[in-house]
Amino acid sequence: MNWDKKFTQWVGSKASVLAHTVFFIAMFSLYFFGFAFDAILLVLTTLVSLEAIYLAIFIQMTVNQNTESLEEVEEDIEEIKEDVGEIQEDVEGIEKDIDVIQEDVDEIEKDTDTMQQKAEKQKEVDLDSIQATLKKLVEEVENLKGK
Repeated sequence: MNWDKKFTQWVGSKASVLAHTVFFIAMFSLYFFGFAFDAILLVLTTLVSLEAIYLAIFIQMTVNQNTESLEEVEEDIEEIKEDVGEIQEDVEGIEKDIDVIQEDVDEIEKDTDTMQQKAEKQKEVDLDSIQATLKKLVEEVENLKGK
């Protein structure tokens, strides 16, 4: 972490409030040690003005760094949005492929049903043919027995 960030974080802390309070009490207590009140106010005003200037600079530096960081985050968000768009296109393509595959499966099921029906009809035809052949054979055997 940069020293300017550490400083601005410290300024916004309870320790900073305590340090400033102790400093102000110490400055005003100088009056009791014989310093002129006008001189104390002059020094205090000067120090507080300088501190305010530097605090404003450090705060602006932190704001600028945060702005840069936010811009980077915005760029990342844009990249993520592009990636999501590409993924959505891929998903749509996959959905179309699934639809085509489902149509193929439906056709295969129809073909399978048709083939099963044909196979059953062929079995019936074959059974009828076998029965007819057996009937002829039985008749021929009976003819042969009768001779």
